[in-house]
Amino acid sequence: MDMVCGLSGMVSVRNPVQGISDISEAGFESVLLDIGMCCSPWEIEALGRRRSESKAENPLEISSYPEEMLRRADPIRNQCVKRHISMPAAYAPYLKRDSQRGDLNDLLFLLAKESLRIGKKAGCKDLIVRPWFAGIAKEDLWHCNKEYYLRLAAFAKESGIRILLVNLCRDLNGHLVRGIVSEGEEAALWVDRLNEEVGEERFGFCMDAGACNLCGQNMQEFVLALGKRLKAVILRDCDGHKETSMLPFICSDSGQAYTDWLDLIRGLRKIGFDESLILDFSDTARAFSPLLRPQFIRFAKAVAEYFKWQVEMESFLKKYPGRVLFGAGNMCRNYMKCYGEAYPPLFTCDNNQALWGQEFCGLEVKPPESLKDLPEDCAVFICNVYYREIEAQLRDMGIRNPIEFFNDEYLPAYHFEPLKGDR
Repeated sequence: MDMVCGLSGMVSVRNPVQGISDISEAGFESVLLDIGMCCSPWEIEALGRRRSESKAENPLEISSYPEEMLRRADPIRNQCVKRHISMPAAYAPYLKRDSQRGDLNDLLFLLAKESLRIGKKAGCKDLIVRPWFAGIAKEDLWHCNKEYYLRLAAFAKESGIRILLVNLCRDLNGHLVRGIVSEGEEAALWVDRLNEEVGEERFGFCMDAGACNLCGQNMQEFVLALGKRLKAVILRDCDGHKETSMLPFICSDSGQAYTDWLDLIRGLRKIGFDESLILDFSDTARAFSPLLRPQFIRFAKAVAEYFKWQVEMESFLKKYPGRVLFGAGNMCRNYMKCYGEAYPPLFTCDNNQALWGQEFCGLEVKPPESLKDLPEDCAVFICNVYYREIEAQLRDMGIRNPIEFFNDEYLPAYHFEPLKGDR
């Protein structure tokens, strides 16, 4: 699974050296090439106005603009190459959400076409392209977008790039509601129809978790409707009312997250998601002083790794030929209920001497000293919130086996009942 860092809010298009350096040193190995940074929605609108005003007076400026975008993107691409950072996905320029400028749709086509050239040069496998919506009647959305995407498909094939549709919000009297392809079934149908038209899997879908949150959607249902069509997920937080791109878990109230990360991760697990998780925290990054940004990006990397760990929990467990648990409590019980049959531990151990020799969830409870007799390739999974303390204890004992943490925070709800005496 690719853990992809968004560039917006951290990297300057004109001078990307410091931003790319901060991202690289934080440990990110992949970034999203956001070509919209080189051609903002406001710039597209301004370009459209100049085109309308100039008519035939200066057509060269307008027609050469997409090529200018390529030159703007080169410094970012060059710095990523220098830092050995991959660019698995790019994002094509787009209009403002409330734009009514249907006359700009042909310009969006040219910009998306040029984005494919940029993506090919950068080694991208995917290009995220928003559907057309401006100036199009609801009943014509599919027909117009079908023509749009199929025109792009030939250039995408030539570039060896897959085009990803993405769900959008729309503004209804000041309220954000579901827009184009914001229903899982509809999104799946669009992707299938387009792939059927081109005779190959040239199209997929990118799910924007922030847009789902703003529209009050069940993200697990959205993911399950898409299934293997889902090729990328944009992880960004918001309060459910205002569209922002915050670091996940930042938006909360009384300790409860506004975004339903629980259902998103459960859904991704069910479909065996193994594509790109794109972390977009541009608004949070902008709020931090540039002096603090390097430390902040390192924290963002830890958040990204947390998502990867939770989504890939089963792969994480099965990579070891043998395993034992440390802890005889709720986490141990949750492990045995969900994973005990598929990945059975040899035993569990605990610091509580009163439990030694007893059976817990079908496992013998042994003292920590028993871990010294394990085969070298057997991993110890700590089932206790005091992870770091117990890991230090085991290392001080001379345990050299792999030590991992087990805390599946996205189990089905019926596994969350505490043990008696723990209430």
